[in-house]
Amino acid sequence: MYAFGFCIDEQYLLPALVTLESLAQTLPAAARHEAAIRVLTLDLTRQHAATMADLAARFGFGSFDLRWARPAPMAVMADTAYITVTAWLRFQFTPAFVGRPYFIYIDADTLAVDDISIPLEMLSGDRLGLVADEFAPTVGRGQALPGLADARPELAGSPYFNGGMWWTSTAMLTTIHRGVHNALTTGRRYIFHNDQDALNLWLLASGSVQAVPRRFNTFELARFLERSDWPHRYTPRARTPNATDAALLHFVGSAKPWLPSTPVTQHVRLYRDHLNATLRQIQQLGDLSFDAPDWRRR
Repeated sequence: MYAFGFCIDEQYLLPALVTLESLAQTLPAAARHEAAIRVLTLDLTRQHAATMADLAARFGFGSFDLRWARPAPMAVMADTAYITVTAWLRFQFTPAFVGRPYFIYIDADTLAVDDISIPLEMLSGDRLGLVADEFAPTVGRGQALPGLADARPELAGSPYFNGGMWWTSTAMLTTIHRGVHNALTTGRRYIFHNDQDALNLWLLASGSVQAVPRRFNTFELARFLERSDWPHRYTPRARTPNATDAALLHFVGSAKPWLPSTPVTQHVRLYRDHLNATLRQIQQLGDLSFDAPDWRRR
């Protein structure tokens, strides 16, 4: 059995509920009943916490728990363009809180389109499953831990992973928390991508990672290519951005699919279909505090 973990604040509540709705669509009823939803939040109101709990039950998930938490003092916010300090809460999950043998962490700017629990079947017990970052797959490339490859040339070319999806045994959570804390004592100067860089610093020191196929954390590229060809500098997949085998779409960057300024691509349209379905469910619960996105009012 496993738990899905979310770290959210008021800013990312509705996107997290869309992700939750998409998870429900990809899992059979028996799997949802066995799965747990675990949420750490910085500032959710009690009303919104209750709405999330009610939606999880309505979607058929067998267990839900939410706790208010603060990021540890080690949190470094080098990049604040569209990321909040809430992202650091992912290191605050504990085995006691999760209460399941396995744990899947999932960012709130994602959309599940297939069963994303499958990587647990191939995971070693003492490893953290992650997908290589498509824009910066190795240390020294792009903005992956800037300066580290110069200071430690032996690490240049080492794999660098995206932190938006995790698969691990719950027993590893304490090790991850402790390892990230220790890695920051010597590597804080190399942090650019906040918690993701901190996680990769620990992985470089420990080797406790297991690569997961890209389909389980696929960047949505088409919305970027509507405005610029810059993704071509980082990934050859920019030539065919609408991957058809994705199990999870990750809307990295500032062009989030719920924003009216984001180009309407195939997968943005799919995301908005799920958002509309989620808002209908929220309205049926009687919570009228959610504002429809600007593009929905047109």
